[in-house]
Amino acid sequence: MKTPSSLTVLTDSLRRLPGIGPKTAQRMAYHLLQHDRDAAADLSQSLAKALDTIRHCALCNTFTEQVVCETCQDSQRDHTQLCVVESPSDQVMIEQTLTFKGLYFVLMGRLSPLDGIGPRDIHLEKLITRATDGVVSEVVLATNFTNEGEATAHYISETLKARGLKVSRLARGVPVGGELEYVDAGTIARAMLDRRTT
Repeated sequence: MKTPSSLTVLTDSLRRLPGIGPKTAQRMAYHLLQHDRDAAADLSQSLAKALDTIRHCALCNTFTEQVVCETCQDSQRDHTQLCVVESPSDQVMIEQTLTFKGLYFVLMGRLSPLDGIGPRDIHLEKLITRATDGVVSEVVLATNFTNEGEATAHYISETLKARGLKVSRLARGVPVGGELEYVDAGTIARAMLDRRTT
């Protein structure tokens, strides 16, 4: 039996989502069409609306429906601190900790020369403009602790230090509730190097 082309297109579109393989995409497509057409219609409308209304903040590059996002407009935040993250979801995670009261810059990626992603692709010029606005005095690098994230943090750190800015990096260590015997040696080593007095 030949699958209808629109169903094939739907399945292929769902496969483009992270973590969704061909079988899962096919199950999702069949479920939406067979059992929940209302949800499929809602999903379609929500995606169309999001694509029409969501843009990048002119200052921090995160997703927003306004020219400047609510966080950047918040006069209660510390405008002297700028936290650099890879994605809007990373920004959300830091916000949920309730420990950072400054502003953000979202790179929308990380340096990866093998994938052809360079400084221009992570909006480095926009970051430099934001960080050197005369108000920011410290930049906190909160990129992921992957090889690409580390390379991105190093590159940004060197670039901003050359412009006289104070640059710090998130500390690494043993997770809260973690037992040492189950933590990898690299994490323990980093925790030992980054130890602090109590």
